[in-house]
Amino acid sequence: MYANKENVNILTALLVKHGIKMVVVCPGSRNAPLVHNFHECPEITCYPTTDERSAGFYAIGMSQATCAPVAVCVTSGTAVLNLAPAVAEAFYQHIPLVVLTADRPAAWIDQLDGQTLPQPDAFGHFVKRAVSLPEPKDATERWHCNRLVNEALLAVRRQGGAPVHINIPITEPLFDFSVPSLPDERKISRLGTPALRVEDRQALCKAFFTARRPMIVLGQSTPHAFPKDFFSRFKDFAVVLGEALSSIGKASNFDEVLHTIGRNADYMPDFVLYAGSTLVGKRLKSFLRSVTSAEQWLISEDGEVHDTFMHLTTMIEANPVDVLAMLARRCDEQTSEASAETTLNQQEDALMFRHHWLVALQKATQHVAAYTPPYSQMAAVKCFEQQLTRLQQPFHVHYANSTAIRLANIYATHHVWCNRGVNGIEGSLSTAAGMSTVTDDLVFCIIGDLSFFYDANALWNRNLKGNFRILLLNNGGGGIFRQLNGLAASEARNELIAAEHHTEAQGICLQNNVAYLSARNTEEMERGIDHLMVSDADHPLLLEVFTTPEADEKALKEYYNRQKIEKKQE
Repeated sequence: MYANKENVNILTALLVKHGIKMVVVCPGSRNAPLVHNFHECPEITCYPTTDERSAGFYAIGMSQATCAPVAVCVTSGTAVLNLAPAVAEAFYQHIPLVVLTADRPAAWIDQLDGQTLPQPDAFGHFVKRAVSLPEPKDATERWHCNRLVNEALLAVRRQGGAPVHINIPITEPLFDFSVPSLPDERKISRLGTPALRVEDRQALCKAFFTARRPMIVLGQSTPHAFPKDFFSRFKDFAVVLGEALSSIGKASNFDEVLHTIGRNADYMPDFVLYAGSTLVGKRLKSFLRSVTSAEQWLISEDGEVHDTFMHLTTMIEANPVDVLAMLARRCDEQTSEASAETTLNQQEDALMFRHHWLVALQKATQHVAAYTPPYSQMAAVKCFEQQLTRLQQPFHVHYANSTAIRLANIYATHHVWCNRGVNGIEGSLSTAAGMSTVTDDLVFCIIGDLSFFYDANALWNRNLKGNFRILLLNNGGGGIFRQLNGLAASEARNELIAAEHHTEAQGICLQNNVAYLSARNTEEMERGIDHLMVSDADHPLLLEVFTTPEADEKALKEYYNRQKIEKKQE
């Protein structure tokens, strides 16, 4: 039996027809009719999560694992606002998140009634579509309710995916579950997407193949968007740079190159094609922002202007996979534009440009392998990544923001998941935990102490399994703040800005049935990481690696300084 609320039943029926199969549900009374319906519906699986802030990130992780939209359902009031960080993250990562918020009747807003605040449009810019459903009293209002739900559920998959918000006012009484079946609702479908026009393809090929020093820059994207070694097809035409978060699927170590070359003109492109979402590396953004004379093109699936390098000249509204696949085919064919319009000088220029970058990138990779950091967070990540190469079973790796993801961009040889949409520290653990609940593959989360303790409620979830493994890097504060020039002069840095602390994770693990290990030296660290990799378990495992901020800072400085010395000695 289903709830007797017509807007709730219309919504439930259309969630099923639009293929929404998973809903992260949070406790509450106002959303009880929604949760009851989802539980009753055989096509929908509910995943209970108590902390709403964590729940949103759980849904993100589940969507990443399944490549499908996932809904998150909360009660009214501040519960809605707790979803804001996850909604913003989903917006910038193009995650198809369906946000369902139960609401009080509009008449009670601002009347000092409990758990009541203005919920429509609560997420502002960060959702592709926001609707508030009527409580239908006649056929017109019923049609309106159906249309609003269809519009939102169509938008969640549009232009690469985006979060949408469906607000559902529900009047009392709330707990009448007397309707025997869901209504047969009208589903609105969309067919086709705009194709890249012939003249657009020709313009891109001409700009790309006639450039003397073309460069392709790849931002964050999902893994497996392209076949393995896809980007090697561009090796004779352009320099391709990407981080571990990109579809290249590994770190290319361009940050180390930029650390040594500065603004060397030999490495400056005259054409930049940018695809994907955000970049971690500040050096690359700064480097390309200094290239004022280059054509800079953007492939933007959502049609929005993202002028990351500040000199955007052309935007292509299309799927990056389609555009780059087309360009790769033209490379394979040795395009007519290249043979007809490329002069000998242009070919020599392009050859030297690629040679400079190829040599520099190879040396950077060699430096990564040769440098042995002292006991530190850097040493822990290098050890983890080395042992990961020997792992035989499928896995996914999430890195949290700040220092952790920067270390990933040095050592990772695989695709990395990270909440880089808005780069917040909240939700990294929840996102990884959410992914682990809907896959049997191992899911690793490498996370700093502030991110971990902020999001510790991610472990307070009965759906977690033994495939979830956590490497916690605890140096007693925000280590990233030691890398910011000038901040050392502030007496507030350690205690107030970097949030210096003496907290440990053992108690949190004990209360949440998470197996706990710790390491305070190299031998314990290596043994603990091996345990994370090979142990069979029916509950999550956590290794807490204790370091000092001084040791972590020293390891990174030595790493980059040695590379500069090696460059000068050539």
